[in-house]
Amino acid sequence: MKLLLLCHAFNGLTQRLHCALREAGHAVTVELDIAAAVTEEAVALAAPDLVIAPFLKRRIPESVWSVRPCLVVHPGPPGDRGPAALDWAVLRGDTQGGVTVLQANGEFDAGPVWAFRSFTIRAGASKASLYRHEVTQAAVEAVLEALSRWQPGAPGPTAAPTLPPPPLRGRGWQGPVPNEQRSIDWTRDDTATVLRKIRSAEGHPGVADVIFGRSCRLHDAHAATDVALAAAGRGAPGDVLARRGPALLRRTADGGVWIGHVRTEPSPGAPALKLAATRVFAAECAGLPELGVPLMRDADEWDELRYEETGAPDARIGWLAFDFHNGAMSTRQCERLRDALRFARTRRTRVLVLEGGADFFSNGIHLHDIEAAAQTPGDSAADASWRNIHAIDDVVLELLTMTDRLTVALLRGNAGAGGCWLAFAADLVWAHDGVVLNPHYKNMGNLYGSEYWTYTLPRRVGEARSADIAKRVMQGRLPMSASECAALGLVDAVFAEHGEALRRRAGAEAAALAAACDHEARIAAKQRQRADDEARRPLAAYREQELQQMHRNFYGFDPSYHVARHHFVTRKPHAWTPRHLAVHRP
Repeated sequence: MKLLLLCHAFNGLTQRLHCALREAGHAVTVELDIAAAVTEEAVALAAPDLVIAPFLKRRIPESVWSVRPCLVVHPGPPGDRGPAALDWAVLRGDTQGGVTVLQANGEFDAGPVWAFRSFTIRAGASKASLYRHEVTQAAVEAVLEALSRWQPGAPGPTAAPTLPPPPLRGRGWQGPVPNEQRSIDWTRDDTATVLRKIRSAEGHPGVADVIFGRSCRLHDAHAATDVALAAAGRGAPGDVLARRGPALLRRTADGGVWIGHVRTEPSPGAPALKLAATRVFAAECAGLPELGVPLMRDADEWDELRYEETGAPDARIGWLAFDFHNGAMSTRQCERLRDALRFARTRRTRVLVLEGGADFFSNGIHLHDIEAAAQTPGDSAADASWRNIHAIDDVVLELLTMTDRLTVALLRGNAGAGGCWLAFAADLVWAHDGVVLNPHYKNMGNLYGSEYWTYTLPRRVGEARSADIAKRVMQGRLPMSASECAALGLVDAVFAEHGEALRRRAGAEAAALAAACDHEARIAAKQRQRADDEARRPLAAYREQELQQMHRNFYGFDPSYHVARHHFVTRKPHAWTPRHLAVHRP
């Protein structure tokens, strides 16, 4: 079928649908919802069998839905209406959620239902995480089911399908959650309540609060252990007691929470950026104790990085887990990951698994952090970009030169830009069916990219294919499923349907690698290959050539990167749909 995806932004759910629909054999094009007249024009140009709206913030115009069948993806069960079903579900502590595919008409979320899926709401999951996993998976399944009920070429169905009763009924209209519903009373709210409120607003809009007398929005919250609270010392509920990495430790009525990121109310002319809490309140928290923790520790003790080992003494596996908020890696975070990799080198393991976060493996350099540098006296976005790209290159170099053991990149979540090439630098890349990768840079103001991609790409896909694949991947600028990447050789195995199943399977696969009788031979071959590659062209030469291009992006006369970054972090509304998405436009 010919399908037009109509969306407010090309977000993660829309990207996953874009991949799934193309893999199902459909011809897919995209139009961003800019104005009714633009949508009308897009429908006229694309002449789709169906319009699918996976992420909208306003109604489809009657001039479109009245003449062309339009399917709306609503992140709530049948009977639910409004933009905040998931917010309310997390805030209430619901255990079940759903996704409904319905036909657009004159009312919000009230048209005939064509498919639905229910899912279990993970305990302790944030709204953003549920959206990226359970909602997205349910949406893909429901859309594919709804499409199976249409007759290609027909103007639309004569009647809605007869569906079995949904396992979960919606609650009617659910508008945005008022601020007072999520307002935290630090003197009364226990840790579970504080976490539920913040997690119900994760991603957007965040929970309105005040820290050190400054208004801000709270994001990225984690429960504090009794050990951390004891080390922080006494304090009244609401007090900020200590810091760790990006986060501040704040007392609740019965414990404490780590607040990892905040978005402050901007000063006139400045963007509202989501940044590490310790960066935003650097001066205020300078005197607080830094509660550092070792890499090898109990899983309950929160930090961005953690290391553990499994397996028999002669077949040990190292697991280096890192979970950076939204997958963005600042200079500080890159340096921590580099140092953690150096620590892993000192351990007697046969396999090292680099395990990214559940939501994102990595999305490369930290654009919000870089944008903040543009507002910092004595700094600049160009200088911050230059520091950040060198720091992430150092991380990749550690992985590429770790020749005394096998390395595995475990993608439980999506990856983008330099984060993809960080993963591809490992000997093996394992992912699950739901992972979406964007291994290109040009959408961010025509960036060239670094992270040794000009070395890793031909190493993975072969010299003979590398030019063609580079053009397809780096110039095409489209999201790619894990299966598509596996077909190209960028991913080595797609093991499971979701992240939890992948983690379980990875344990068995890594154990088999560590205990394999040919392990020593594989290590010897890896070392010979690295030596041969270095003799032909040193890694330093690849890095220098890439960074020459990046220096032009950061410091050159063309401001495209800086403009694109600013628009991205400030969520500036789109003025037009990029042509690589809107293939219906000449």
